[in-house]
Amino acid sequence: MFWKRRLEVPCTVEVEHTAESLHAHVELDDDVELAPGDEVCVIDAPERPPYGEKVVVRRRALVTRASAIESLCRRLVGDLGLTELYDVSFSEKRSL
Repeated sequence: MFWKRRLEVPCTVEVEHTAESLHAHVELDDDVELAPGDEVCVIDAPERPPYGEKVVVRRRALVTRASAIESLCRRLVGDLGLTELYDVSFSEKRSL
């Protein structure tokens, strides 16, 4: 409940540096589901490929699970942060 667990899992890393896209995606194997506050660190992650190229490699990732309290706090902060996106306006309706 108060400590963090770590596990190492295989993953697929895709890094693209083209005119159409600049992105990096990591897909974890073994159906690992992430929760709020969890951290993922790819071991020996590939560097940015040269312009115009896309790299797909197999690596290992270190997943650090958040403690139960940290996960609950992250979820609460995320839900509260979402309310900042709401735009509510109260204005008088005027007729001409």
